[in-house]
Amino acid sequence: MVLLRFAPSPTGPLHLGGLRMALYNHLFAKKHGGKWLMRIEDTDRSRLVPGSVEGIRKALEWAGLDYDYGPGKAGPHGPYFQSERLDLYRTYAGKLMESGHAYRCFCTPDELAETKGRLARKGSSASYDRKCLHLTEEEVARKVRAGEKHIVRFNSSEVPTRPQATDLIFGRLKDAHASLATDPVLLKTDLFPTYHLASVVDDHEMGITHVLRGEEWLPSLPLHLDLYASLKIPSPTFGHMPILLNPDGSKMSKRYGDVRVEDFMKRGWEPAAVLNWAVLSGWGTAAPNEAPPDATAEQTRSQHFVPESTRIMTLDEMIDQFDISAITHRNTILEASKLEYINKNHIIRRTSTPEGLQAAAEQAHSEIKAFFPLSPHTTVDMIEEAIELLEGRLTNLYDIPKHAPYLFDEPDYTTDEAKSMSEKLSTDTFDIVVESVRTKLEIASEKWDDLDILNILLQERDTLGLSTKAFMKPLRYAITGMKDGPGLADIMKVLGRERTLARLK
Repeated sequence: MVLLRFAPSPTGPLHLGGLRMALYNHLFAKKHGGKWLMRIEDTDRSRLVPGSVEGIRKALEWAGLDYDYGPGKAGPHGPYFQSERLDLYRTYAGKLMESGHAYRCFCTPDELAETKGRLARKGSSASYDRKCLHLTEEEVARKVRAGEKHIVRFNSSEVPTRPQATDLIFGRLKDAHASLATDPVLLKTDLFPTYHLASVVDDHEMGITHVLRGEEWLPSLPLHLDLYASLKIPSPTFGHMPILLNPDGSKMSKRYGDVRVEDFMKRGWEPAAVLNWAVLSGWGTAAPNEAPPDATAEQTRSQHFVPESTRIMTLDEMIDQFDISAITHRNTILEASKLEYINKNHIIRRTSTPEGLQAAAEQAHSEIKAFFPLSPHTTVDMIEEAIELLEGRLTNLYDIPKHAPYLFDEPDYTTDEAKSMSEKLSTDTFDIVVESVRTKLEIASEKWDDLDILNILLQERDTLGLSTKAFMKPLRYAITGMKDGPGLADIMKVLGRERTLARLK
């Protein structure tokens, strides 16, 4: 069975890059009838942030990305915190030392820094001179008995022959051993593993078949494949995803604002829209003519096209159309304007049913009530009507107060916008228009819901011999105090007879 893993470090809130990685793992697993688990990589104790795991779980739950196994979901692969698997890593480190593929290094940090500087001055690209590799077994045993601090290094001079590295996204890879540190560290002095050893051991022990992770780990792939070969265990299939960039082209990071998933949750963005936005960053869908089964990754990719970057998709549609071979090599900038467009359309989709409309109104209720704490009109029913009134204009449910404050409170005629409108209105025309419409609405015998308000307005416009602009401006000022908005007849219908006539008076 296809089994993938999403393996975040608990160093702070989940950010968009992490959410996108979880999404790709979810899509790949579901596309292939498999499962995915969440593993917490918490071996770097200096960077742990309390509450991070709960925050990550909450963000994934909000997005609708339900992992099959992991924290809170017991399964056959636990424990799911690396800090609870330390004996396992030490056992594997012992196997590597027994076979000569790893060794203990007793050099102090000062000695290592001096060695690195000396090698650099000689023009060497090596970062370590392998001094401890040449210690005898007796010397090693004596140092261990004496309690000398040490690390465990990989012996990269004794690497078994293995197949050339390949990647689901980048295809066949050139040998990149030259970019690796000399004999990378596997176990630290505190006996906690580095990422390299822990990820290899856990992916094997948990039965992971495919590893999807960020492109920043691509330079480490040769080391990881060497470890698999040295341990004589099969490696999973790897796919390295191009990273997300900030608008200025820099790497997206938790250290900068506007990338934390919790911020999107607080601001009322639709989770389906955020996933939609993230998933379209660098992937395509299969073209009618598929590449042959024996094609290279590059040939396969050429048989695909990149979709329009704002296509509206549900999670089920993403699963159905997902194709790992169509992922591009390019790093991607996430543009806020695209999220606004996508979110607007997801709101329209979501609120197209009575159940969805009610759920959306209930979601926005507390936000709007806080915005208008003294208003008696911040009911769920009124918010439902506001959503329908603003259809096509609303990019975020929490923007309802910005677009239509007049539905929940009296118009504010003291704003710069309202003052600007007032200055351009003719007093005589204003009085005539407002009075004529008020009178017509007062004498109308039909129920308000049955009243054809638009027809009444158009008839009065023709009776007064005014242009539509000259006729509607005074009314829009009186009813809303805002220059733009939905159709005036629709606004009056939502406000109701009593509130509309009060404003005209």
